[in-house]
Amino acid sequence: MEQIEQLAQAALTRDHLKLRSLVQDLSRAKTNFSRMPRPSTREPRLLAMSAALAELLANRNEQKPPEWTKEIGPLAEPFFLLESAVTMKRLRVLCETQSPEPMRKRLLYAPPHFLEFA
Repeated sequence: MEQIEQLAQAALTRDHLKLRSLVQDLSRAKTNFSRMPRPSTREPRLLAMSAALAELLANRNEQKPPEWTKEIGPLAEPFFLLESAVTMKRLRVLCETQSPEPMRKRLLYAPPHFLEFA
């Protein structure tokens, strides 16, 4: 499984501790996110999350996102990375309106400063 798929899987299972750890590992390794290979999966949620995270991390590291991310569109239904956003109206609205753009355009919603610590 590619690194980007591992990140996406952690995000989709809402394993935030693992996700943060993986992102920190990639940051310490000075990863060139523009060269991340496309995931081999065909699962739409995993592909969308992989593309969103690859773009997000590339942008935050002042790199160009991988070309393959342009081919990955939005999910059929929204997905909130914070489970509590499903039931907490203010948090849901915050995520829907201020989620990082690479995520929001794929109907993936997180707080505005998602993964900025890394």
